[in-house]
Amino acid sequence: MNRELIFSVGDLLCALPLDDVVETIRPLPVQPVAGSADALLGVAVIRGLAVPVVDTARLLGVDAPPARRFITTNPAGGPLAFAAGAVVGVCEVEPDDSRPLPPMLGADAVRLVSAVGVLDSRPLLFVRSDGGVRAAA
Repeated sequence: MNRELIFSVGDLLCALPLDDVVETIRPLPVQPVAGSADALLGVAVIRGLAVPVVDTARLLGVDAPPARRFITTNPAGGPLAFAAGAVVGVCEVEPDDSRPLPPMLGADAVRLVSAVGVLDSRPLLFVRSDGGVRAAA
């Protein structure tokens, strides 16, 4: 079983590999960047670094209230923060590899979501810690 950080994005539950999570913090001020991708809120200064902040709800195509947490990761391309709802906790869960990704996921969501699963009778989306950047390349 994989240890995953479980968090909400609107009504959805998402999971990030715990080994890829650097920290969870309260949202910080974000400076928009002109000409950036729609799903990029901008950059925030986190621990002295300018870190891109991804609008996870927009990537998944869901309505969500303003972020309650930033979840930072440090993939090979550099640090990244996911704007998210509440952090639910840490669980040992496995994706359901026998099920393909739902065909109705939009292109951005398909790049972000690596697998699906179930947690407490709710769908669980396994999110790539690089925000899907590598999958888009």
